[in-house]
Formats: sequence, structure tokens, C-alpha cells
Amino acid sequence: MTTSDTPDVGRFLTLADTAEILNISPRQAYSLVRSGELPAIQIGARGAWRVERAMLDSYIAAKYEESRHLARWRQASFADVAELFAPERAQ
Repeated sequence: MTTSDTPDVGRFLTLADTAEILNISPRQAYSLVRSGELPAIQIGARGAWRVERAMLDSYIAAKYEESRHLARWRQASFADVAELFAPERAQ
């Protein structure tokens, strides 16, 4: 599910909405916010957390980029290991 799949609820999302979009628990969404990994603001007298839709989109894009970099690194690491054990070529 992406943010474009959710009904238009406005600029800000609750942690429950954020958790649903990310397919995680509300507690995990809260942990992401408290750690600063996912930017959010507190609103109102009770200090309810809200995540801006644009920030959530940026967070998701950054996670995709992080995954791509990790996959490239793993691919490069495996290539180096294979080269270490490859038979020597005659020159």
C-alpha cells in the first residue's frame, strides 16, 4: 500500500494511519518518530503525533534507496569473494 492508495485525509497522518501505510504496528511507528528516523510533529494540548504526508513519502523513498545501496554492496562483495577463489589465468 502506498500513500496514493489511502483516502485523502489531508496533509497530516496519525501514527495509526502511518503504521497502516507502512504495514507496521502503531508502536513501531511511534518508535520511528521518537528516534527521529521519521520526522513528525506534536499537535494539540495532548501532544498527539502527526506525520506529514510528504515526510512519509520521503521516508519511504529513502528506504528504497537504502535497500538499493545495500543490494549493490552485497553484489559487489560477492563479486570480490568470487574473484579471490577464481583459478588464476594464464598470461
